[in-house]
Amino acid sequence: MCGIVGYIGNKSCVPVVVEGLKRLEYRGYDSAGIGVIRNGKIEVTKIKGKVAQLQEAIENSGIDSTIGIGHTRWATHGEPNELNAHPHSNGDGTLILIHNGIIENYSTLKTGLKKHGYDFKSATDTEVLAHLFDTYLKEGYTLFEAVRRGLNEVEGTYGIAVISTLEPDRIVAAKKGSPLLLGVGEGENFVASDVSAILQHTKQVVYLEDGEIAEVFRDHYLTKTIEDEEVNKVVHQIEMTLDEIDKGGYPTFMLKEIMEQPESLKNSIRGRLLSETGDVKLGGLESSLDHLLYVKRIIITACGTSWHSALVGKYMFETFLRIPTEVEYASEFRYRNPIVGPGDAVFFISQSGETADTLAALKEAKRRGALCLGICNVVGSSIARESHSGVYIHAGPEIGVASTKAFTSQLTV
Repeated sequence: MCGIVGYIGNKSCVPVVVEGLKRLEYRGYDSAGIGVIRNGKIEVTKIKGKVAQLQEAIENSGIDSTIGIGHTRWATHGEPNELNAHPHSNGDGTLILIHNGIIENYSTLKTGLKKHGYDFKSATDTEVLAHLFDTYLKEGYTLFEAVRRGLNEVEGTYGIAVISTLEPDRIVAAKKGSPLLLGVGEGENFVASDVSAILQHTKQVVYLEDGEIAEVFRDHYLTKTIEDEEVNKVVHQIEMTLDEIDKGGYPTFMLKEIMEQPESLKNSIRGRLLSETGDVKLGGLESSLDHLLYVKRIIITACGTSWHSALVGKYMFETFLRIPTEVEYASEFRYRNPIVGPGDAVFFISQSGETADTLAALKEAKRRGALCLGICNVVGSSIARESHSGVYIHAGPEIGVASTKAFTSQLTV
């Protein structure tokens, strides 16, 4: 799993998709691929290696279209090679898809599909989805319905984008546990796993929630739940600029972000320190303030670098608030049957707001009745939306893998 980019419009999709994949390279990957519909046929180019190599392969093949999907893959099921790279196809080549996430019941589904005559060319769980959707297409369902019905059989996480020669005027996208959004343009629309992939083309985005599926056309889109209930989505205006996600003259993103720390710290506290009274105001927590005043225990949950900021937060909370505070590693929190519920305030720290384990821990704490508070950097992210209330650290985009300004901004907040 790694990066997803899709385009449908009136111009060539290849430059849009390739440039989008380049902006997602910082996430790390081992292979890349692109698939389009041209002259009623699916055309796919995949490579083991970098997006630059994919771009060269595309130029040699002449692949082009006004609808296409692209993917960078970090191997989970199956070794990193061209065969396992995305997109993956159904048996007769009328459908391709790209996928982030892990299909937990892929083995069971694969066994059933083999009994129905499907052959598998890769070692991925993603190819199972392609054949699963194909079973419904062969029963006469539309692409949207085939994907929706197929996903009702799936256990696990996914962010997917699907195109088919049977309905070449649309992309079907769906999300559960893996970030996915729609970019809204004029006479063109986009699908992406991260807003940075499409920021060059639009600043209007629609965030898909878990269990939602979208049918994306050139000039409009439709959204439903996988239970077939219509959903009216809000279009969000993105404030991020292209300059914020470029290196800005520095040799690496990490060096750039180290040097940005003084400004990011100012942004983290701007408007929050009331110098006249000596107070601090975190407006994002106001809706939960009455509840916060009566909590008997604080739990801070995070992964990676954010977990280290949580350890510092424990000292601060216990020193200044005198409230017992625990720090939990998010990947362990939901599996150990934690004692948490009403009377507890649980903070969830994540730079991206999409950390899968932290998001899962949030949902578990929420289910048990705890007050859930997010501390995130990315506005509109899943953790920010799922939390009862929370605070943005306003550090600006962090592209470098090693956290710098996000960590210091988390400590500041």
